Amino acid sequence: MFEIVERSEMAQGTIVSNWIKAPKIAAKAKPGQFVILRANEKGERIPLTMADTDPAKGLINIIYMVVGKSTALFKTLQVGQSYLDVIGPLGQPTHLEKVGKVICVGGGTGIAVLYPITRGLKQMGNYVYSVIGARSKDLLILEDKMKAASDELMICTDDGTYGHKGFVTDKLRETLEKHKDISLAVCIGPVPMMKFCCKVTEEFKVKTLVSLNPIMVDGTGMCGCCRVTVGGKMQFACVDGPEFDGHEVDWDELNLRLRSYMMEEKVSFDQFKECHSGGKCSCCS
Repeated sequence: MFEIVERSEMAQGTIVSNWIKAPKIAAKAKPGQFVILRANEKGERIPLTMADTDPAKGLINIIYMVVGKSTALFKTLQVGQSYLDVIGPLGQPTHLEKVGKVICVGGGTGIAVLYPITRGLKQMGNYVYSVIGARSKDLLILEDKMKAASDELMICTDDGTYGHKGFVTDKLRETLEKHKDISLAVCIGPVPMMKFCCKVTEEFKVKTLVSLNPIMVDGTGMCGCCRVTVGGKMQFACVDGPEFDGHEVDWDELNLRLRSYMMEEKVSFDQFKECHSGGKCSCCS
C-alpha cells in the first residue's frame, strides 16, 4: 500500500496533486520517468509521469487531471488513504546535458511532466526559456515552480485571462526567431499542442523532445499496447520512451490510437458518476 501524505486540488478541482509514500521509487526516480498506479483491486492501471520527488522523505509527486473513471476514482482518495499499487520508476529518464540555450514548452498537466526536466536542464548550466499555457488562468498550474526553474518564463492563455492571449506556439515561434542559438526544445502537453510545436521547431531546425502518452497496460514492453511509430519504426513508449524525437513521431497514428476506446471510456465514466452520486460507491470500496 502506498499512502497519500499530502493532497491538494488545483484548477477549480479538476487537477489533483498527490504526494505518495514510495521510498524505493523516490530513491531511484529521475526526470522524465513515470509510475503506474492502481487505486484498488477493481481499478485500472494508469501511467503518470512523476512531477517531483523527495528522496529524503521517500515521497513522489503525481499530478493528474480528472478526465475519466480512473482519475475520478483517484480523486476520491484522501490523505491517509493509499493506492493499492504504485510501480516504478519506469521508462527512460531524460538525457540532461549542457547544450547552451534551451526552450521548454508545456500545456495543461504537461507542465507537471515538464517541470523536473526544466529544473534539471537549468541545474546542468543551460539558459532556459520556458513557455507554459492553459485554456484560462484558472487552469494554469505550477507557475511559481516553473519560474524558479527557468531563466525566462512566458505564460499563455487561450482566452487571454492571463499573459499572452493565444497559444504556446506563438511564444515558441517568437522566441526561436529572436534567439537563433537555441539548440534544444522540450515540448510536453496535449498531442495537438506537441504536434504543432514540432512543426514550428522543425522550421528552425531545433532538436525537439516530446513525451508521449499512448494507451499502456503493463509498462514493461510485454503487452505492446503503447506502440508508436517514430522515424518509420515501431517503438514502445514504456521502455523506449516516453520521450522521443518529436520530428519523427507519426502524430496522426498516435491520435487515432488514443481515440480507440473513447466510447467505452465515456460509458465507464458515466456509470462511475451515476454510481458515485448515490453515496457509497461500489467502485471505490
